Amino acid sequence: MSAPPPVTIVGAGPAGLAAARAAASAGARVRLIDAEPSPGGQYLRGDALAGPHGGAAGQGAHVPDGAEHISDTEVWALEPLPGGGARLHLRSGPADGSGGARTADAPVLVLATGAHDRVLPFPGWDLPGVVTAGAAQALAKSQRTAIGRTAVVAGTGPFLLPVTRSLIGAGARVAAVLEANAPVSGWLRCAGGAAAGFGKFGELVGHTAVLARRRVPYRTRTAVIAAHGDGVLEAVTTVRLDPGWRPLPGTERTIAADALCLGFGFTPRLELAVAAGCATTGGFVRVDAAQATSAPGVFAAGEPTGIGGAALAAAEGEVAGTAAARACGHPVVAPLGALRRVRAGRRFAAALAAAHPLRPGWTRWPRDDTPVCRCEEVTLSDLHAAARSASGGRAFRLASRAGLGLCQGRVCGRNTAELIGLTDDDAQRFDRRPIAVPVRLGDLADGT
Repeated sequence: MSAPPPVTIVGAGPAGLAAARAAASAGARVRLIDAEPSPGGQYLRGDALAGPHGGAAGQGAHVPDGAEHISDTEVWALEPLPGGGARLHLRSGPADGSGGARTADAPVLVLATGAHDRVLPFPGWDLPGVVTAGAAQALAKSQRTAIGRTAVVAGTGPFLLPVTRSLIGAGARVAAVLEANAPVSGWLRCAGGAAAGFGKFGELVGHTAVLARRRVPYRTRTAVIAAHGDGVLEAVTTVRLDPGWRPLPGTERTIAADALCLGFGFTPRLELAVAAGCATTGGFVRVDAAQATSAPGVFAAGEPTGIGGAALAAAEGEVAGTAAARACGHPVVAPLGALRRVRAGRRFAAALAAAHPLRPGWTRWPRDDTPVCRCEEVTLSDLHAAARSASGGRAFRLASRAGLGLCQGRVCGRNTAELIGLTDDDAQRFDRRPIAVPVRLGDLADGT
């Protein structure tokens, strides 16, 4: 009798690490593939040095003993296997390096690919000094370096608070934290979901205490609608918003800053799931109670299935890893505790989405000359011109070139769709990337 296949996991954030531990505990061989040099993802960045219990979500950045950890490796393409699972095309090391390309068959696969920050376009958002909130936090966590001396943190969602705390810890002065929504009223309308996340209350108290000690202003229903500077960020224009995020005339003010950190929630990384044939709903991978997708042999956990934070991602990862081990033929015990945490986490995620939505008024922030697709330098007026001359999502992308640059629509895709009113089917084309990351021509020529 042949040995059971390994459980292959892509992504070593909270979801992927929890899946690896659950699968290993069930007796499965585990192969963990991650693009980063060390495990942990954004949430547990830096916890790899803290030992097996270094993080708040699960057991920190700890790869289980005996697992094959393939670090610094991208999955640049994925092909479904006839019997289930997928063939993964891997590339290790820097994109401009040599060697390190190979394939790996994964009859049982867990996708825990995470998400990236969403930012919204407005005049000046492409100036040096304007960064995503996640990038600012990553630099502060990994290098203990602040993105600038005086920063403004803006967007929506509770993620703005730990980012602010990280900046302060790295030595920056935070001039203001600007929340585009009025979150207290939103949370009160979803009291049940808020109660499901009661365990996060201590984190909230800690973050707000730091802001109070440093006298950092926290303003709701306020956003940055322009950034200014001669070749580099020097100041931002803020404005009060109505409930639909339309700017209120006469409320503009200027804040001097050399760093602007933006975060308007997160966009899931779906390219591998889409390539595997996984069905999506509302922009996320659809899964059942065992985190199984519609593609045979493929499970998903964490942000690709919905944005709900590290604790929910870890709980989903435990469920997915257990189910994947079962699919490999190992006897398992149902992870009842993790299933309960998943249910509670999803209630909290629903309340989070209700308290911090993106309102349609943001589409009034860009001007006609504002670049929307930075890779291809496509402005808002270019988008509207292409929309008038092209029918359908594919024709529109070819006519406008939006989403055809290096990021392949990761930054501009959803913004573009909302700005010109693409249908859901056409908008989802931005998630279809047969080549998931930049790849060397030599790897393509080798047929790997």
